Amino acid sequence: MITPAAAPADAAGNWVERHAPAFAQPYLRLARVDRPIGSWLLLIPCWWSVALAARTMLAQGVTPDPLAALAYLVLFALGAVAMRGAGCTWNDILDRDIDGKVERTRSRPLPSGQVSLAAAFAFLVAQALVGLLVLLCLPRFAQVTALSSLGIVAIYPLMKRVIWIPQAVLGLCFSWGALMGFAALMQALPPAALLLYAGAILWVIGYDTIYAHMDRADDEAVGVKSSARLFERQTRPWLVGLYAGAALLIAAAVAAAGGGVYAYAGAALFAGHLAWQIARLDIDNPALCLRLFRSNRDAGLVLFAGFVLQALAG
Repeated sequence: MITPAAAPADAAGNWVERHAPAFAQPYLRLARVDRPIGSWLLLIPCWWSVALAARTMLAQGVTPDPLAALAYLVLFALGAVAMRGAGCTWNDILDRDIDGKVERTRSRPLPSGQVSLAAAFAFLVAQALVGLLVLLCLPRFAQVTALSSLGIVAIYPLMKRVIWIPQAVLGLCFSWGALMGFAALMQALPPAALLLYAGAILWVIGYDTIYAHMDRADDEAVGVKSSARLFERQTRPWLVGLYAGAALLIAAAVAAAGGGVYAYAGAALFAGHLAWQIARLDIDNPALCLRLFRSNRDAGLVLFAGFVLQALAG
């Protein structure tokens, strides 16, 4: 057994432990329902995309259907929870042997024996079916766009065995929602969508590098690759480049969508939050890394608020 250096328990004392029925707790933990930050970070680019697509349509002289936009926000929220849970279940199935060697993860349902491998596969299918129901509620172009991501999602958990920056593949997965709002509302992927997607990828690589520093010692011990191990003491300058690139690409997406003072203000506040993370970072403080990682939900929601205000303002 490998004991990490002061790795925080990032899911201790949560509502699942306090209130969920005992029989359901292992499955809720398998889907990371006890750690909703992942669902938020998967969802937020979807919400960005819906709001910025609405702004793009207005700039083109087309009035978006507000009820359709609201419906997509709700559908993407349901889909994010289901597919994040399915992704985490798939990850734990593939990583069950590695997880058993690490103190922070050895109590997960699969390595601890709380859930059998067959039950985990069945639970994976059940979550995927929920995602399928959400998918069927979307326009055909959006369905095809969503399905195009499945190959990347499937291989992501294996990437930490192969490449030194598996966070790049995570970025491709977790940023896919930046395309989905455009695909659903406009049934097209204009330049604003592609720029938003590119910016979101750099954002994901940045925040997941911060998160990966919590497991740096464990990853080295078991031979798992990560950007935290690769960058190590150079993490701060790398984050400057990643986060600056994310902010610039998102600002370019705003310009391509027609601009607007509220959208630019949201982008500026988002960039300011990323700069604050870099200034606070201490890669040897796992608890701080966790807090900075989680704070990206707030950064993303601030940007979303700017996009929504701009869409409402026209």
